[in-house]
Amino acid sequence: MNATDRTPADLLTSALAADPGRPLVTFYDDATGERVELSVATFANWVAKTANLLQGDLATGPGDRVAVLLPAHWQTAVWLLACSSVGAVADVAGDPAAADVVVSGPDSLDAARACTGERVALALRPLGGRFPQTPPGFIDYAVEVPAQGDRFAPFAPVDPEEPALIVAGREFSGAEVVELAASEAGALGLTGPGSRLLSGLPYDTWEGLSAGLFSPLAVGGSVVLCRNLDRLDEEALAKRVETERVTTVLR
Repeated sequence: MNATDRTPADLLTSALAADPGRPLVTFYDDATGERVELSVATFANWVAKTANLLQGDLATGPGDRVAVLLPAHWQTAVWLLACSSVGAVADVAGDPAAADVVVSGPDSLDAARACTGERVALALRPLGGRFPQTPPGFIDYAVEVPAQGDRFAPFAPVDPEEPALIVAGREFSGAEVVELAASEAGALGLTGPGSRLLSGLPYDTWEGLSAGLFSPLAVGGSVVLCRNLDRLDEEALAKRVETERVTTVLR
């Protein structure tokens, strides 16, 4: 984290400048056996493409609300940083009817249809795969995002003091996300670059978002983000901790 980092998107920019090749997010789904590892550079590329989709195709800008109806997943992390990049408010598990854009996984499509604005569907399949058939009333993220640009520049400056995140009814500015993530890192066992936190926490609380994305990003660490971790027995978990060189486990 640099002194000039005022938004989550700034944290990613600093991480990219410092060490683009290091792992940032390693994702496991213990219901499917999926494992995906994204370096800082690869993750930042996904964020840039998603931010271009938001800003360009979906006409989303500072202050617009994006209801994020997604589980703890590497693509959710991408969307949170893309929202920060354009200055939109990421409303995690928020009301689609009150949102300008809704981003939905396959299990929340019916609820997402309450959004009268743009609707984006994510299949959450391995390797970012698309739906066999695009859900009616949605665009398929996996179809639309590959053609987007690899570099992103916001049309309007992002104010770090404006709302950036809503989770569990609590609103945070971009600056508050950065400050809290950095200040909580020590208590999460993140001591700086090289720290590697395994999180089985959901993304529907600040604690889950801090452990599963923001705090590792703020201190130059990385996260092993595990969905359906309860399906893993203690022996398998211990093996993963060893294999992934995890320094802290939260579940």
